[in-house]
Amino acid sequence: MGLPAAPLPCRLLLAVCWALAAGTAAGAKPLPPPSNLGYSFVQICTLNWTWNPPENVSSSCDLEYSSDIMIDEVPQDKRKWSKSRFRVTETFLNEEMRFKVRSECKYSNVSEPSQWVETSLLPTGIPGTAAVDLSCVWHNLEYMVCTWRPGENASGDTNYTLFYWFDGLKNHKKCNNYSVDQGIFGCVFNLSFPKVTNTYPAISILIRDYSEEIRPVCASKNPTTLVKPAAPRKVRLSKVNDEVYVEWSESDTFPENCLFYEVEYHSGDLDTVRRIKVENNHMSVPSVDPNSKYIFKVRAKPKPECYSSKLYSDWSEEKSIGEKTDSTFYFVLIITIPLIVAVSTIILLVYLKRLKVLILPPIPDPREILKRMFGEQNEDSQSCAKDDSVNAYNRLIKEEEIHALILTETPECTNSEKGNNKLCFTSEDEETFIPAAVPQVTT
Repeated sequence: MGLPAAPLPCRLLLAVCWALAAGTAAGAKPLPPPSNLGYSFVQICTLNWTWNPPENVSSSCDLEYSSDIMIDEVPQDKRKWSKSRFRVTETFLNEEMRFKVRSECKYSNVSEPSQWVETSLLPTGIPGTAAVDLSCVWHNLEYMVCTWRPGENASGDTNYTLFYWFDGLKNHKKCNNYSVDQGIFGCVFNLSFPKVTNTYPAISILIRDYSEEIRPVCASKNPTTLVKPAAPRKVRLSKVNDEVYVEWSESDTFPENCLFYEVEYHSGDLDTVRRIKVENNHMSVPSVDPNSKYIFKVRAKPKPECYSSKLYSDWSEEKSIGEKTDSTFYFVLIITIPLIVAVSTIILLVYLKRLKVLILPPIPDPREILKRMFGEQNEDSQSCAKDDSVNAYNRLIKEEEIHALILTETPECTNSEKGNNKLCFTSEDEETFIPAAVPQVTT
């Protein structure tokens, strides 16, 4: 069963529409392309592409320009339509950059888009000498630290220099605070905006060497993705009953309510780490063990509604509260006590042995006592007799010497009437003693 035929007026209307569409397509002509396409550097890493409008364009054409960028023949999906006869883009100095543009009538089928007009920006310098692995971090909204490695074909004496610029600076600036650590270059420069700023401009960074052999490299950084807060300071702990209260100072550089915090704590007895996220600069931990030691540290992270960064700050200095019994102390105590007891026992045994001798001395043998007594008396009597005879002889000799000295005053020899001894003296006062008879001393 076939479909019913359309009414005659409808068929006539469709035929007219088809005819008009066919006539329009047959009469459409391509627009002339833009002319005098060129570029100029606005700032470092920023190009301004310009062109002139096409000629002989119908007044009924709502003229617009479609432009696109390719890097090393790879489309970047950055096509843009605009009525302006210029476009400002980023620069890729270490790769070939191609820019193309064409003219179009946006809301009319009178003409087709023009052909593409292209121009290229070729890189300079030796391939492989450009800086690589550029990474930047915006610390605490105060200063930016950028690091990079030299190119694989760069010489050891390559002196890279970093320049930066953002919308708001009249001219680009040079970074002067450089460092090199294990082959990694770094530079630090101040970067701050008013605290009430809600939007931040992109940061254009150029790294180059003054030698033409070193290929320059450009990069554009969104600073909101590079924010890293400073570690929280002045962490204070207090304990009330069975609750620990933690507090720290807020940042002076971040706008209010643009940071949240992560608190990590654990007990010395239980090696279980717990983390709690808070939006204020204080928190409390209830029901803590009074006999345990708790260790706390805090770090900060930007809130996504303020910044797009996913970087945490460094951890704050660890703070502890409470007392923890040290198992090492018990171990040392267990080893030390037996040792002290053993040494004390040895000393006590030695002391008791001496004390026993003092308290219970050995009973002497009477026979030994008698022998010692009589033996000492005999020895004493003999020694006394010998001492008396020797002393008598010594006294006699001393008396004779005294008498001889007295006689030295007599000038001539005299005969003793009572004795048979004769004393003579010479003129030189020399004395000569001639004994008549020497008494015999018996011992």
